Amino acid sequence: MGEYKRGTMDIRSHEKTFEGFVKLATWAGGIAILALIFLALVNS
Repeated sequence: MGEYKRGTMDIRSHEKTFEGFVKLATWAGGIAILALIFLALVNS
């Protein structure tokens, strides 16, 4: 294993993974909110 040099690590795959996670969390939150609104309308 080579020596670590600050700022030399390739983090493109990490950034893409995090971007995917943020998109997934946004969609999941939106769907959850819509489901709660639907349930509130149906039960009233």
